[in-house]
Amino acid sequence: MDLWAQWWVWLGAALALAILETLAPGYIFLGIALGAAITAVVVALPFGIGLPALLAIFAVLSLISWFVLRRVFKPADDQSRIVHEDINK
Repeated sequence: MDLWAQWWVWLGAALALAILETLAPGYIFLGIALGAAITAVVVALPFGIGLPALLAIFAVLSLISWFVLRRVFKPADDQSRIVHEDINK
């Protein structure tokens, strides 16, 4: 059986990415880790999904979870300053 068709491989990758997120915070690796964890659930279901389809599912789930995390953890008050005029003129 192919290694990518094992659910524990995807769960191990999710765990490794979650640990990597603690070393380099920014919610980037956490979204990818969530995508890998959800892909582990998909692989555990009794479907015969090939590697290209699994990678596509993983990519889409990672992107969706990254967008969700970005929306959930965005700063409440964006204090960015927009300069409309150049002060050096």
